Amino acid sequence: MARWRALLPGCQKAISMPQPQLKKRLGQHHLRQGSLCLPLIDFLDPAGSKVVEIGPGGGVLTAELLTAGATVLAWELDHEWAFALRRRPRLRQAAVVVGDALDMPWALLPAGTLVAGNLPYQVSTVLIGQLLPHWQVIPKACFLVQWEVAERLRASPGDRAYGALSVLTSARARVTVLSRVAREAFYPPPKVDGAFVGLTLGEPPLPEAEMGAFADTVRLAFAQRRKMLRNSLAGRWGRAAAMEAISIVGLDPKSRAEELSLNDFLALHEALWSSSGDLVSGGA
Repeated sequence: MARWRALLPGCQKAISMPQPQLKKRLGQHHLRQGSLCLPLIDFLDPAGSKVVEIGPGGGVLTAELLTAGATVLAWELDHEWAFALRRRPRLRQAAVVVGDALDMPWALLPAGTLVAGNLPYQVSTVLIGQLLPHWQVIPKACFLVQWEVAERLRASPGDRAYGALSVLTSARARVTVLSRVAREAFYPPPKVDGAFVGLTLGEPPLPEAEMGAFADTVRLAFAQRRKMLRNSLAGRWGRAAAMEAISIVGLDPKSRAEELSLNDFLALHEALWSSSGDLVSGGA
């Protein structure tokens, strides 16, 4: 028996399943320690709540959510990591779905669902944009994103990072940067630091049917940042209409998009469309 016991560790190692490879094309950078997720847990307060986790990967955040008392639906694009997640005893309470989060049926989630995840850079802003209109279902979300994305999400007029993403996010959510996460906290380490960002979703300032057109106005204004606002808008509305709208709102004719607040954009949007009498929906 002693001889068999001596062989057991080696046998166990031989039959254990290897870890899946991290795939650069999917932007996979996994957290090393669960303790780093404490800002997210404190913000979401997920005890007794349903949480959709985007990109669980190695399950570090999944384990913290389960420990905090959440019911977790983990949505993983990589089938190899999804299978590995299902094999781990401490994570078996989580339901794991293999699928692309960009195809998430947000509107079908139960009211009060929370959302969390460590988001790859290439999909972070698109996914957040898709989630924000579903404030009636999702009261809060918290993501680990690249520091640059966090700066853009929370930026105010006059900030270097301020842009269309800042304006359109502020129209639907209150943004809180919870903590900065050093690049060494990930495996493999990315080239930049990350940050936990909390989003408290709410009703937009315009009817939902108008938010697409409002998004188009904001993006048009920021399309060429160095241009004065009157020139940026002229390509769509004509110079005379652009100047008239700027005058109605009471803005400086030489103002640029990065100087305008959310309320300024709302007033400008109304002034531009009031003369046309037609709202064309675009993508929010």
